[in-house]
Amino acid sequence: MLTAADYQPSRLLRNPHLQSVLGSSGLRGRRGLQALAASGAVTTEYILDGGGNARLQAWHSHVPGTARTGTALLLHGWEGSADSGYMRLTAARLLARGLEVVRLNFRDHGDTHHLNEELFHSNRLDEVVHAAADLVCRLRVRDLVVAGYSLGGNFALRVGLRAEAAGLPLRRIAAVCPLVDPARTMDCMERGPAIYDWYFRRKWRRSLQRKRALFPERYDYDDAILALDLRSLTAWLARRYAGFGSVEAYFDSYSIAGERLAALRVPADILMARDDPVIPSDDLRQWRLPAAARLEVARWGGHCAFVESLAGDGFAERWVAERLCAVMR
Repeated sequence: MLTAADYQPSRLLRNPHLQSVLGSSGLRGRRGLQALAASGAVTTEYILDGGGNARLQAWHSHVPGTARTGTALLLHGWEGSADSGYMRLTAARLLARGLEVVRLNFRDHGDTHHLNEELFHSNRLDEVVHAAADLVCRLRVRDLVVAGYSLGGNFALRVGLRAEAAGLPLRRIAAVCPLVDPARTMDCMERGPAIYDWYFRRKWRRSLQRKRALFPERYDYDDAILALDLRSLTAWLARRYAGFGSVEAYFDSYSIAGERLAALRVPADILMARDDPVIPSDDLRQWRLPAAARLEVARWGGHCAFVESLAGDGFAERWVAERLCAVMR
């Protein structure tokens, strides 16, 4: 069984910023597309019921002729999508081990802005849990495992808190660099290299522009609002469209720091990197995880990257596949 200590990148790949950029690069995107195509899987689109008229897009993949051993639900990071390189690479690993895979798009991610009028925000856990229950029913899933990256890892662990009440047959969770304390992550992004602010603000601005174009009668924010810095834009939208009195209240609404995961009973494996540029290592020392959760911290890896070679191979996808498939044996 792989452990965090097994991740030993070359010296060239020990820079956390290089790692983080490579992790979401076009190279990895192409590698993921090729890996999923080579798996021989058949992929079908589903529009899942998120409750309250919410609709979430998902892509279900299975390899014809193989016996179902379980179903894996994959959750991407903020401004990623079901088609992100790490999502496809993870799916290919899981398919090779006999699992069926469902890659979910959060609201307003991927090509889904038209499906819902209301904007995405990170406290929309109810619709993700409801969509998971819908896929369990529609696909007749008996054994479910969930994996998530960054914000998706945060969602995966919170889904675990709701699994029993929602009737989800959830057997295990694997989370890679889950967002622990959103307020602290915002601080890190503001103090760190400008590339992180530039990357996320550029992608989020495009998403908000697309939403405005689709629903002009609902969204009248102008380009001056969209030009705000990341914290100010988050605060404005949290108050205006998400119903929070302050940005601090919004961040707290989806934090999993401290003892917020104390009630988690689903076995969960968590992979973090000590050099993660947006999740400070102090967050990990102060985290109070339940007995069901096991934390592994690698010396290197950046944020959700753990790239093993310049060809784009990833340790995290192998780690996720081993952790999730072990419970199916």
